[in-house]
Amino acid sequence: MTAKKLFYYPGNASMAPHIVLEEIGQPFELVLVDRTQDEHKSADYLRLNPNGLIPVLVDGDTVPYETAAICLHLADTHPESGMAPTLATPERAEFYKWLMWLTNTLQAALIVYFYPERWVDAGNAPGAKQVQTHAESKIGILLEQLESQLRSSEGPWLLGDQYTILDPYAFMLCRWTRGFTKPAREWPLLSQYLQRMLARPAIQRVIETEGLATPLV
Repeated sequence: MTAKKLFYYPGNASMAPHIVLEEIGQPFELVLVDRTQDEHKSADYLRLNPNGLIPVLVDGDTVPYETAAICLHLADTHPESGMAPTLATPERAEFYKWLMWLTNTLQAALIVYFYPERWVDAGNAPGAKQVQTHAESKIGILLEQLESQLRSSEGPWLLGDQYTILDPYAFMLCRWTRGFTKPAREWPLLSQYLQRMLARPAIQRVIETEGLATPLV
């Protein structure tokens, strides 16, 4: 069986599928795409993902990009891992809801926060700062929703007892808030949740391999 290849950059949106690959436990290869050298805009990389975004997974002849799509592909092609609920069940519907929420709502707001200049005219620094401030406020509301989900599911994971691809995804996005005025770690249940995630061997291996510095969350 040919090993999968994950094109990644440390701490980037590739972190969630990297964790999922470690959790699945099948052979895979990491291919560094150095954003600092604009390798994600190279002709070779654009042939894999014409959007020039990280990550990309090469799985034989299948080449998905978009973080949520890669994670879902990995869960579906490795059902023995238990990283997604059974198809056509209420649990699977809940799983879909939260996966789409993570990528389309929370991650989208985080992108606005980190790249506010994309939403204003060139050189409008005060406007970009205002966009960033509003994005951080919105993200705080969304983190409260994650806190409420942990409360209602009664944990230890987002869907309750079953650890799924939602958890690496949520962990990655929560980690991106570590420099916020009120980061995810300051919500009581999210704080405990992030510590449970950090205790997982798969995540410890990803942190070591990617060379991530403290604070980790």
